[in-house]
Amino acid sequence: MTDNRRQFLRFFDSRPAVDQPPNRCIWKCGAACFHTAPNEARASQAFEHVLNRRMGRRAMLRGAAAVTAPFVLAATPVGRALGLESPLAPRRADAAVRGTGLAFRAIQLNQLDRVTVPTGYQSQVLLRWGDPLFDGVDRLTSANASKELQEQTFGYNCDLNAWFGLPAGQRSSSHGLLCVNHEYTEGERMFEDYDPDAPTRAQVDVELAAHGMSIVELRRTGNTWGVVRSSHFNRRITATTPITLAGPLAGDARLKTSTDATGKTVLGMLNNCAGGKTPWGTVLTAEENWNQYFGNNDAVTNSTQKALNARYGVSDGATSRGWEQVHSRFDLAAEPNEVNRFGYVVEIDPYNPDFTPIKHTALGRFKHEAATIALANDGRVVAYSGDDERFEYLYKFVSRKKYDPNAPRISHLDVLDDGTLYVARFDDDGTGTWLPLVAGQGALASWSQADILINTRAAADELGATPMDRPEDVEVNPLNNRIYMALTNNTRREEADVDGANPRGPNRYGHILEMTEAGGDMAATRFSWEVFMICGDPSDETTYFAGYDKSQVSAISSPDNVAFDRTGNLWIATDGQPGTIDRNDTVFAVPTGGPERGHLQPFLSVPKGAEVCGPEFNADETALFVNVQHPGESSESPDAPQSVWPDGTWPPLPSLVVVTKTDGGRIGT
Repeated sequence: MTDNRRQFLRFFDSRPAVDQPPNRCIWKCGAACFHTAPNEARASQAFEHVLNRRMGRRAMLRGAAAVTAPFVLAATPVGRALGLESPLAPRRADAAVRGTGLAFRAIQLNQLDRVTVPTGYQSQVLLRWGDPLFDGVDRLTSANASKELQEQTFGYNCDLNAWFGLPAGQRSSSHGLLCVNHEYTEGERMFEDYDPDAPTRAQVDVELAAHGMSIVELRRTGNTWGVVRSSHFNRRITATTPITLAGPLAGDARLKTSTDATGKTVLGMLNNCAGGKTPWGTVLTAEENWNQYFGNNDAVTNSTQKALNARYGVSDGATSRGWEQVHSRFDLAAEPNEVNRFGYVVEIDPYNPDFTPIKHTALGRFKHEAATIALANDGRVVAYSGDDERFEYLYKFVSRKKYDPNAPRISHLDVLDDGTLYVARFDDDGTGTWLPLVAGQGALASWSQADILINTRAAADELGATPMDRPEDVEVNPLNNRIYMALTNNTRREEADVDGANPRGPNRYGHILEMTEAGGDMAATRFSWEVFMICGDPSDETTYFAGYDKSQVSAISSPDNVAFDRTGNLWIATDGQPGTIDRNDTVFAVPTGGPERGHLQPFLSVPKGAEVCGPEFNADETALFVNVQHPGESSESPDAPQSVWPDGTWPPLPSLVVVTKTDGGRIGT
């Protein structure tokens, strides 16, 4: 691998050593990210302590009497709007998750250069990078790539998938819209003459257009899916699309630039990873590693802004992308405030192709991995989001305004602009507290709310939140409102730094936590938690699979995206298995309740060098959409490709894939 290639990859200068998993965190934490280690005596016993406590609480939590009856999302109009309707009646806590409906023949973990699915299933590539979204549009290739053509074709490295039935508000399973994020680009695999030290403006413009989101109408005929290219819903949102800044930071002086004196309109969204869906029928998409696009922090004269940029990993000098060479908006010496306009959750109405996307600043500014929506008992809207970097935090936002299922859809577009943002503290006794990030209170007495929202990480530091092992996707079980958080890995956590919620150091393989809000109310300020899974090779004594017999489970590493089916099974997509267990990244399924709780089984694996992203079911779960991101990522050249998927030629192409049962039945059964 050349030095340029190594720098270009998103692992950048903090790329792990060969014995560590590749991961999405591309920036060294630096001095500003160091956290106080817990007591060493406690740390050395943490792993055993956590498992003993977990097993002791298991019988208690299994009983319905252990948890107050929660608000059951699946049985409400909200749940139906999100496609979470369950055939089960609302029940109390664990009683609502009776066990598994899983009945597929698990695949073997492998290193094949293809998508592998169980016997009785089939996979279909729906869209590859550059495929047209509209009638009469040519396919984009390295040879004909242009900004204009990329704005009409499927973008690069796809991540989130979000299904919305057609007509709007209907739970259609054979006809709908799919929203697909495009997280980042790789110029060396997009252009034959690409120079990472000096990309041309035309190349950068194509890359900008390859970011963002594709909204595409899909229709199923028989058991085959196809793109409706004549659809008026089809749309590309890119890194240059005008987006409204809303919430407390809108108009703040720190968000004003030479091209936007109002501080209320930003061009585009960057590095959009996971996201979520709202009960009123919009998609939320989360800006993650946005720091990598901005360079020359050393030239920033405002010391407060310079320190803020450093906390988020902005480059002191030139970036690995070089975009600041051709667009001054990415050069902090020229536009010191442009960087403050990224790092938010963006809301988009897929049913309105003329809709101007909204960045909701009230949800805080950090490397958002998700934006998962639930409802409090009184109807207020709750959004969960992880900050995907080593030793960062889990957040939730609770709105002031309530969701009204009888109100017009557009009346809810300001719900996420007013409320309280919290950060999580996990105590070793299995309880936790949501700490309010509110100006003028406690450790934040001297902060303004704008200060908190623009520098959310530092505010969370002040409150003593628990540094986690890369909190990524956060999802809510639709049957009992339990919260599951994927913690991908943290090879920098030393044994002396472990705590109850992060019980292993170094944590090469990641783990998953299970949380229950006090009283079953998603707006509660207290919660309980337990370890659901500690990933790795089951033969390793430090692994744990919700109490299930480890001889019957699969190895797994680096959980990233998670999703639920309507019977409460958790579907886990990984990012990093090739670097840890030497197997391709995989989608696993695991029951969260009943006698099969913890019985992890591999369902789908992706080609060499690829990450699997965005598992999403259609309404009746007869289709599973997944994204194959950066196939063959470590390929050095066309002469030595790691992958030639999906077309059998170089370059390999990031693609959207749909999986169905050959008999047309429900996935997993």
